[in-house]
Amino acid sequence: MFPQAVIFDLDGTLIDNNAYHIEAFKAFYDKIGKPFSLEEYKQHINGRVNREIFNYVFNTTLSPEKIEAYTNEKEGLYRELYAPHIKPVEGLIDFLNELEKANIPKAVATSGIIPNINFMFEYIPIRNYFLSVIDSTQIKTGKPHPEIFLKAAGSVHADPSACVAFEDSLAGIQSAKAAGMKVVALTTTHTAEDLHEADLIIKDYTEISLDKLRALKTL
Repeated sequence: MFPQAVIFDLDGTLIDNNAYHIEAFKAFYDKIGKPFSLEEYKQHINGRVNREIFNYVFNTTLSPEKIEAYTNEKEGLYRELYAPHIKPVEGLIDFLNELEKANIPKAVATSGIIPNINFMFEYIPIRNYFLSVIDSTQIKTGKPHPEIFLKAAGSVHADPSACVAFEDSLAGIQSAKAAGMKVVALTTTHTAEDLHEADLIIKDYTEISLDKLRALKTL
């Protein structure tokens, strides 16, 4: 059977929230007196775990306590900004239902933190669709390393090479491809041109179906 499982990133993939992460990072950069650029966000921040992000931002190896403090500050601001606007990416619920009817296991593989994951599930009640959620606390190396997607596939007893991953970030696409998966990329954060490494590029879930997923097997 193909796909044996479908693995979803969270930020920019289940929810179109990167504009709010960007606003939160802009505010954080302002506070520490650093200039912020969207290109830097796309290349070095989006899709990565906070440990790597803040070590990059400060160009040093921070203590776990410092990373936790900076993470809580930035992510708290993100949730405050996004709460009035949170909603699933267009077509997501219908697509999850299609996968559910076909008995295809689903998992989440996110670089995000548990409070943000719980925040999403609180506002968008889709947790029951997913057999597992692999987050940044469960891995040693973040995207673009394949660890998180390999772990997600293992959590639903699927062969990674028979899985399809949904992603929006460059690091996430590289991570899923390194795990041997076919990748569908959403243009919530990057242009289609930027996402050329993916096997299929879509605007949202109204452009995807189980038949289109199955067709990826031959690519």
